[in-house]
Amino acid sequence: MSYDVVVLGTGPGGYVAAIRSSQLGLKTAVIERESLGGICLNWGCIPTKALLKSAQVFEYINHAGEFGINVGEAKADFSGMVKRSREVAEGMSKGVQFLMKKNKIDVIEGFGKITGKGKVEVDNKGAKQVVEGKNIIVATGARSVNLPFMSQDGKKIIGYREAMTLPKQPKKMVVVGSGAIGSEFAYFYNSIGTEVTIIELLPNIVPIEDEEVSKQLERSFKKSGIKVLTNAQVESVDTSGSGCKVSVKTKKGTEEIECDVVLSAVGITANIEGIGLEEMGVITDKGKIIVNEFFQTNIPGIFSIGDCIPGPALAHVASAEGIICVEKIAGQNPEPLDYGNIPGCTYTSPEVASVGMTEQKAIEKGIEIKVGKFPFSASGKASAAGHKDGFVKLIFDAKYGELLGAHMIGYNVTEMIAEIVAIRKLETTGHMLIKTVHPHPTMSEAVMEAAAAAYGEVIHL
Repeated sequence: MSYDVVVLGTGPGGYVAAIRSSQLGLKTAVIERESLGGICLNWGCIPTKALLKSAQVFEYINHAGEFGINVGEAKADFSGMVKRSREVAEGMSKGVQFLMKKNKIDVIEGFGKITGKGKVEVDNKGAKQVVEGKNIIVATGARSVNLPFMSQDGKKIIGYREAMTLPKQPKKMVVVGSGAIGSEFAYFYNSIGTEVTIIELLPNIVPIEDEEVSKQLERSFKKSGIKVLTNAQVESVDTSGSGCKVSVKTKKGTEEIECDVVLSAVGITANIEGIGLEEMGVITDKGKIIVNEFFQTNIPGIFSIGDCIPGPALAHVASAEGIICVEKIAGQNPEPLDYGNIPGCTYTSPEVASVGMTEQKAIEKGIEIKVGKFPFSASGKASAAGHKDGFVKLIFDAKYGELLGAHMIGYNVTEMIAEIVAIRKLETTGHMLIKTVHPHPTMSEAVMEAAAAAYGEVIHL
């Protein structure tokens, strides 16, 4: 079978690229070795959010008295939470199946390997076929990093996949790495009663975030009972007994932490082995495929998007890259992706959301800045909702009024960050943002108030 576009992998990069390709009139096929929707829909973004929602509902019930509601003692049904999460994931995967049919995209099951110019060999449990495509897009995603001193066995030392489907809730868990994955699982397990310790090599948790946001999340975590060790390094994990003994080097010396399970959340590595890249001469560097601004590799007809290439490993980035890639293939003139305006979200409680430069980064670049901050403790909606933790922090270029970055921590801020992304895309100034009327009472008013704070015009502070 011959196609205009063949996509390897159906995560949020691959399936979105395939749909856009079909919309543009290109004959399209996708190759998938596991489940449509990839890691994001099946083992990442979606099922984790389902688990986090269960944790949030459990917390609400436990604090119902604060809202004037009397309920009996609530118990976390761990297996029920896992079951709901899997059902949500399966529903989303079926949704992608529907989208493939609707857009007349051929779905070919199996492991795809590029074997020549415009040729992909697909191995489906030993049954092989060759698929031809004028353009091949590698969107094979990534997997959890396996460190030699903390080798994952799937039972005592686990990655994110096992963390979503453990047979029973652990009493004690050590989470190594405090990025989005580590922090979200730490919040989930702590909220349902597991004793959680986070170990972070760097000085702050969620280390890519603005330092004030990191410190606020650390305070919130500690308040909820999570033990946080920063500037700490795991030296070894002993799994010979019934549980795990984690040896951790800290500023104070080496300490040993006992737990049932260790979750390794120290990063991801791209799935680029065995798919024919070396044989085809595709250039890679540090485990990533090198591409130009329209995602073409050094070999004509081979493209790559998503977690396989350098850049933020985020579902929405992969989707945007996929659309730009196929629009270029179709002969259109898409704008290259602005990697400086990509929002990042962490779905802990409180939530974290950010886009653009941190205050530290702006100072390092020598930019004269104005910083405005508005705490949710001064927000009427936050008080009414019972979520006063957190703040909105905006960083402006003092000379031109450009919004350089936004950093939020608090209830529902992952829904609020898109406003900032649009503002930055439209090159809106601080003064224009102050004059943009926001509805009252809402959490989003904090954006307008933070802008006003930067210019000495804040009303409610």
